[in-house]
Amino acid sequence: MIAGDTGFGNGVHSGLVAYYIMRYGTEEQKQRWLPKMASGELITAIAMTEPRGGSDLNNLRTVARREGDEYVVNGSKMFTSNGGSADLVLLVLKTATVDGPISLLAVESDRQGYTVGRILNKVGMKAQDTAQLFFDDVRVPTGNLIGQEGMGLLYATERLAHERLLIAAASATVMECAVAETVKYAKTREAYGKPISRMQHIRFEIARCATTARVGRVFVDKCIGDHLASTLDAATACMAKVWLTEQQCEVVDRCVQIFGGYGYMLDYPRIGHLN
Repeated sequence: MIAGDTGFGNGVHSGLVAYYIMRYGTEEQKQRWLPKMASGELITAIAMTEPRGGSDLNNLRTVARREGDEYVVNGSKMFTSNGGSADLVLLVLKTATVDGPISLLAVESDRQGYTVGRILNKVGMKAQDTAQLFFDDVRVPTGNLIGQEGMGLLYATERLAHERLLIAAASATVMECAVAETVKYAKTREAYGKPISRMQHIRFEIARCATTARVGRVFVDKCIGDHLASTLDAATACMAKVWLTEQQCEVVDRCVQIFGGYGYMLDYPRIGHLN
């Protein structure tokens, strides 16, 4: 976290993919994949977004057409976290035709016709790769279907509140780390014969950032409690995500200003929060 990366890829692997397999997978699927996921032998991803868009799942164009005991997959995915390193990808796709129902299908990356495109060069979140994926007549056993065919939209949207809460919690932690590092720096950086932590303006700035970080932590902790009690609604999870990510940017920017010129240097570790 101090390096400025929230490790979102691990949350995708253990918080989303593992959840879907645990909740909807068969016993054979659980035994085949979960132990290797836990040991790190198997890296996973979930691919929803396509070049045409992300949140509009009903307009997906990736299709799995059934032929006997196999699905034949054609299409592409965009902005897939862990996409370049994943051994197994959960595809959110249409079954039968582009107008068919949505399903979840696990696809191993070593199957013929599966291609990793560009590894996208992001501004931040460097700890996990983000990639384009292409599927050209990829043959997948029907035994790789997660849950029931046609239930993928329900499965995919069910976990979105959890995903948004993960992002909110990461933002709260980044703010706390940024404030802590700024306080430490302000106590050692001297100007006009005294530490800048003794200057009123600096104190006000840090106090404002610390207040925002504290409010964010209280909000996130309340959401986590509701989530554990199965009472967290999607709207509140969205509120937490949008507010905390916006406040993270503001808090980090204020902290960077206190670092002065050092805050603009990429080789200075504190700048990592800005990424």
